[in-house]
Amino acid sequence: MKKSLLTIFGLMVLLCLPTSAQELNLKGIGHNNRHDDGEQMTSEYLGWNTQLQKAIFLVENGIYKMTWDGMELTTPTRDPKVIKSEVLSSDEKALWANNFNLMYGNSGAVYVDGLLVTVMSRDEQSTVDEELFNVRLWDAKTGNMLATYTLPKNMFLESAGMSYNPKDGKVYGLFYISESALPKEITEDPEYFTDEDDKDFDREGQDAGYAICTIDLNTFKVTPITKGLYYHNFITFAINSEGRAFALTSGGSSAPVAEDGRQYDIDNKLTGAQLCEFDLETGKMIMTPYTAYDEASQPYTAYKYPVGATGYSSQYRRQSACFSKSNPNIMYWNGYYNSGKGIGAGGSWTTLPDSEDGGRTKSWKTNGKYDTALYQVDITTGKATRLSKISDRWIFSALWVDGDDPSDGSGFVALGIDKTKAQQATGSKAIYNLQGQQVKSKGHGLYIVKDGDKTRKVMM
Repeated sequence: MKKSLLTIFGLMVLLCLPTSAQELNLKGIGHNNRHDDGEQMTSEYLGWNTQLQKAIFLVENGIYKMTWDGMELTTPTRDPKVIKSEVLSSDEKALWANNFNLMYGNSGAVYVDGLLVTVMSRDEQSTVDEELFNVRLWDAKTGNMLATYTLPKNMFLESAGMSYNPKDGKVYGLFYISESALPKEITEDPEYFTDEDDKDFDREGQDAGYAICTIDLNTFKVTPITKGLYYHNFITFAINSEGRAFALTSGGSSAPVAEDGRQYDIDNKLTGAQLCEFDLETGKMIMTPYTAYDEASQPYTAYKYPVGATGYSSQYRRQSACFSKSNPNIMYWNGYYNSGKGIGAGGSWTTLPDSEDGGRTKSWKTNGKYDTALYQVDITTGKATRLSKISDRWIFSALWVDGDDPSDGSGFVALGIDKTKAQQATGSKAIYNLQGQQVKSKGHGLYIVKDGDKTRKVMM
C-alpha cells in the first residue's frame, strides 16, 4: 500500500514539473531572397506537357513550414511537397506544381482561415497601369490555385502587410497609397501636409505613403481609414486575437551590436526596429503624450511610442509577422539578421558589401548581409528576442501559426465569390467554386455551399 501511494505521489510530482516549451509550427509563402548565387529563386525545366500545352518547371515558390521547439528551428521545407516523379507522370500534378510559379507575393499576401491571397505587382516598365497587379487565391493546405485576377494600378494593392481582424471579420492592411488619386478625406485634412517633427517640411509633391485600410476580398477594393499618410519604413503588419494591430519599422540604426546581440542608443535604451500600434477605428497610430520644453523653456505637448524599440535593425525589404490565437502578447517576426551593416574589412561599422575582389566572390554568402531570422516580439515592451537564424536565408511574404492562427475557425467565406452569380442560383445547398460559378461535379478543393440564405466554406 505504501509503495502504491509513493508511486502515485511520484507520478503527481512528475505531472507538476514544468514541461518544455510548446512547439511552434509556422507556415509562410516563400519569397525570393539571396539564398543561392543570385537574387532569384532557382527553377528546373522538366519538359513540355502536350496535354496541358505548357512548359513545366519545378520552382521554389510555394508554401513552406518550419518548427521551433524552444531550442532549434527546422529548415523551411515545402508543404505540400512537390515530388518530381509525380509531376512527370500526372497532368494534374504537373499543372498543380506549375502554378507554384505564380505563388509570388512581392506586393503582399494574407492568410485567412485556410485561404491565401497573394498580390504580385508586375514591372511597370513592361506593362500598362490597367494590368499592374496579379491577385491569386489559394488553398492553404493543398496549394491549389483557386482563382486569379488582373487588376489596375489605381486599386493600390501594394502593402506592407495584411491581416484578418477576428473582432469584426475584416481584413486590414498598411497599403501604399499614391498621391495622384488620394481621397478627399486625406487631401483636405489640414494635417496631411505637415510634419510634427519638422515644421518646414511640406509633404506636397511626395509620391505616396502608407495608410491603414480595409480590403474587401470580394472586390479587392481598398478603403483608407487613415486621414493622413505615414511615411515610415514599415516592413510588417499583423493583428492579434484581441483585434490589436501592430506594424514594425525597419529600424536601420547605426548603433553597433552589443554582447547580447541587440543595439542600444547613447542612453542605453534599445534602438532599431520600432513596434507601432494602430487604432483600427481611426487608422491613427497610437502615441503617448508627454510634456516637453522648447529652447525657450516653454512647455508643449509631444508624443512618443508607448513601447520601446525591438533592439534589432532589419532591412527595408518585404518581411512578415503573425500572432498565434492562443498568445496575443507575442508577435512572431520573420526579419533580417541585420540592416545590411556590420564590421567591415577595415574594422569599422559600415555597410557590408555584396561582393569583393571585383565581384569574383559572393561575400554576402559569408558576411551575413542578407541572412534572415525568426524573432519573437513582446508587444507589452517592444523588446524582441532573436530565436534563430533561418536556413538558406528564407524570407516570407506572409506568415501564420499553423493550426493556431487568429482567423482559424472564423468561417470567412467571401474570398473571390461573384455575389451576383451566386444570388441568381436557386434551390438549397447549391455549390459554387470561388469564382461564383455553380458546379455539379466536384473535384478536390474548396467550395462554397449555399443552403437557403446561409453560405459556408467546405473542403471537398
